[in-house]
Amino acid sequence: MQDQQAELQWRDGQVPVSTRFDDPYFSLENGLAETRHVFLDGNDLPDRFRDGFHIAELGFGTGLNMLTAWAAWEQAGHQTPLQFTSFEAFPMVPADMAKALAAFPSLSSWRDRFLEVWTGEGTCDLDTMHLTVIKGDARQTLPAWAAQADAWFLDGFSPAKNPELWGESLLSEVARHTAPGGTVATYTAAGFVRRGLMNAGFDVSRVPGYGRKRHMVRGFLA
Repeated sequence: MQDQQAELQWRDGQVPVSTRFDDPYFSLENGLAETRHVFLDGNDLPDRFRDGFHIAELGFGTGLNMLTAWAAWEQAGHQTPLQFTSFEAFPMVPADMAKALAAFPSLSSWRDRFLEVWTGEGTCDLDTMHLTVIKGDARQTLPAWAAQADAWFLDGFSPAKNPELWGESLLSEVARHTAPGGTVATYTAAGFVRRGLMNAGFDVSRVPGYGRKRHMVRGFLA
C-alpha cells in the first residue's frame, strides 16, 4: 500500500474523484467554502491560533485543507510557523494537485509557494508553514507518531466507502494524539463516527454541515 499513488478521474475537468473509493476529493459545490466551514469554523480557527499551533489531518488529498489553514494563519498576522501533519495512504502527484488547486484562484499565492518545493511526500519548510505528510496506512502510522495536535481535520473519504479511516481504534489514536483542550472536526455525521469519537473521550456535537450535508461533527477533548 505504501508505494501506491492516488488513482483519479476528473469530473467536469476540475474536480478530482478517487476511482479507488468512488468519492470526490472536495465538494462539487465549492471545496474552499466547505473547508472553511468544516475544518476552520469547526475547530474555532483562526481564533484559537497561537505560536506553535499544530494541526493534524487524516487524508491530505489535494492539499486544499492545508493551504486554507496556511492562508488563514498568515492573514491573521502570524509570522512563526504553523505546524501541519497529514496522514495519507495514497498521495496525489504534484501535477494532479496543481490541476485540482487551479479551481481556487484566491489561494494562488499559497498554492504556488507550496508546489514550487513540494515533491509529493515527506517534509516541507515554507517559512510560516512546516508541513509533514506521513505516507502509509494511518492505522499503522498514527500510533507511531510522537506528537499531539491542537486541532484535527478528519477528511478521509466517505465512511461508507472508506470505513478503515473511521474505525473506533483509529479514532482512539486521534484522541491519544490530541493535546488537552484540543478539537476535532469532520464533514460526516455518521452515527458510528460520532460514537467512536465519544468513546475516545471527545465531547461531541452535531452542527449544521456545508451545502447539501445537513450535519457535520465537531468535538472537544478536555
